[in-house]
Amino acid sequence: MLELSIDAPDELVKVTHALSSHTRLKIIKLLLAHNNMNINEIGEKLGIPVSTVGVNIKVLEEAGLILTEILPASRGAMKVCKRNFDDVRLILNPIKGYKNKTQLYEIEMPIGHFVDVDVQPTCGIANSQSMIVTEDDPSSFYIPECKTAEIIWLRQGWLEYRFPRSIPRNIDLKAIEFSLELCSEAPNFNNDWPSDITVWINNVEVGTWTSPGDFGDRRGKNNPEWWHDNSTQYGLLKTFRVDQYRSTVDNTRISDITLQDLQLDKLPYIRFKVGVKPDAINKGGMNLFGRGFGNYEQDIIMKVHYESLAEE
Repeated sequence: MLELSIDAPDELVKVTHALSSHTRLKIIKLLLAHNNMNINEIGEKLGIPVSTVGVNIKVLEEAGLILTEILPASRGAMKVCKRNFDDVRLILNPIKGYKNKTQLYEIEMPIGHFVDVDVQPTCGIANSQSMIVTEDDPSSFYIPECKTAEIIWLRQGWLEYRFPRSIPRNIDLKAIEFSLELCSEAPNFNNDWPSDITVWINNVEVGTWTSPGDFGDRRGKNNPEWWHDNSTQYGLLKTFRVDQYRSTVDNTRISDITLQDLQLDKLPYIRFKVGVKPDAINKGGMNLFGRGFGNYEQDIIMKVHYESLAEE
């Protein structure tokens, strides 16, 4: 849910402007029904030019109401749109004497700082200067230089990370999110190479996202010069979220796992594991990108949303 308060007028004006158009409301309604659509599909459904769709999509995106991704297509690329929220709440009269304080704890974990690993070839690790390990040698994943990793790939298996739980214990947890850039792992690259990539939090299987391919049709924005053009180039930025009601990836439900199932208050750290299961339907491997590779200048980002009532 997106909450907007009259105490934050800039954000309120931006979102209400985005919702003040019949065309944009129709676009949101379509995305609520279909989860994600590309701009051409939206134009066909609404009977309007693609250029008109593009203008309105930009307004919705700037307001944070939808998310967009550029994905490979049979001819070039296409922009795919997804809703970012199911509900919007306007707070025009905040309760006097109390303030609802939504707080955020955020930390970024370098992809080379995994604490446990189980991988099967094809596998490898590279940083911005060179290959780190001998390709297809799982035993090399234990050498100290792996801490500098900027891209990691594997055909089957998983990587586990531990994030510090540096947040108050007596709070009302609302959601936990992990965002990371991912794609499948094919020989060289193959844009049509599905892979079922699963995420676990505190050893609880949260859900699986099927990557459509191993993308190499154009160079990743952050890739170093030495990286070959015929290798994997970039992934998709995915956000796995668990709240009090469900688990989602990019706001699409993937399971009924909730925050209560994760028992986040039991340990001083939060375990995050990502990989491809041995019994996956699509065993297409995984590429995980850090700051120095792919299209997004980030490693793995964890966000914990929580709330407290503070008397003024």
